[in-house]
Amino acid sequence: MDDTGGKTYKAKFIVLILCFFAAVLVSVVVGRFSVSLKDMFLILKAFFIKTGVPEWTPGADNVFLKIRLPRIAASLLVGAALSTAGCVYQGMFRNPMVSPDILGASTGAGFGAALAILSGAGYFGISISSFCFGLAAVMLAYAVSRLSRANETVAMILAGMIISSLFSAGTSFIKLVADTQEQLPAITYWLMGSLSSIKIKDVKFIVWPILAGMIPLLLLRWRLNLLTVEEESAVAMGINTRLLRMIVVICATLLTAASVSVSGMIGWVGLVIPHFCRMIFGYDYRRLIPAAILFGGTFLLIVDDAARLITTGELPLGILTSFIGAPLFLYLLITGGRRHA
Repeated sequence: MDDTGGKTYKAKFIVLILCFFAAVLVSVVVGRFSVSLKDMFLILKAFFIKTGVPEWTPGADNVFLKIRLPRIAASLLVGAALSTAGCVYQGMFRNPMVSPDILGASTGAGFGAALAILSGAGYFGISISSFCFGLAAVMLAYAVSRLSRANETVAMILAGMIISSLFSAGTSFIKLVADTQEQLPAITYWLMGSLSSIKIKDVKFIVWPILAGMIPLLLLRWRLNLLTVEEESAVAMGINTRLLRMIVVICATLLTAASVSVSGMIGWVGLVIPHFCRMIFGYDYRRLIPAAILFGGTFLLIVDDAARLITTGELPLGILTSFIGAPLFLYLLITGGRRHA
């Protein structure tokens, strides 16, 4: 029976990997400027082998290398990071309603971005400010929780709510005093989430903190199962739960802060995708983390394709993920409730 179950999971992963690569290829092709798969392979061949005369459609290399490829990479990284952060937080807090911004990383990052826009910083300066304030928000929440005498998990959640509220109030104040002609629209659009301005340097900026957060979680994914059981049981197995929680918080914070620093506030990805992964791959984090990485990246890439194709302009990602995520979560809530009954 175990062998049959293992084959089933392998088949599911193969299907998910095929969907992942299919979404990447479709994302290369679709757009207002068409880049065929033939052009893509010729451009990549010329890039790596340094061939002579260009054989692709004029302009296709600029669209593919400077616009489409960075955006695809950013979508995959951000989607994978948010879904993984939501997945490990839901397990650590033993609460299916937890999302990556539970400790204030997203609101802190939003405040940092709004402050940078108010100060007249450039796009890269906004990303750096957003990333730093996202980290600072979680550090403050963790420090406050350590001062509390309440249960450690409950204290962290409450501290996260307090810090989130403070940074949210700060963002509202910045919007109040911002210039209504340029700064306020820029802050509002950034907070709705978008990947329309992504450049290759933004991908280089986020790839390292995302890898720094993702790799430890992948290596420790078998231990993450122990955070979902009672504290006494985990301690009896010789697990230092406090240290493991700290590692999870640090890694999830890096994932969330790095994502929000370039994409803005994108909701529902870290809340809904882990539920779908559990439905398909079960509750074992040895399978759940890799599934969340593939599923989250594929989902956000598809949503980003829709954002740039639905209208002549471009819809913010936060709006689309809400339109898609809320009905999906409602479906999960209803079907899960019926199954439980």
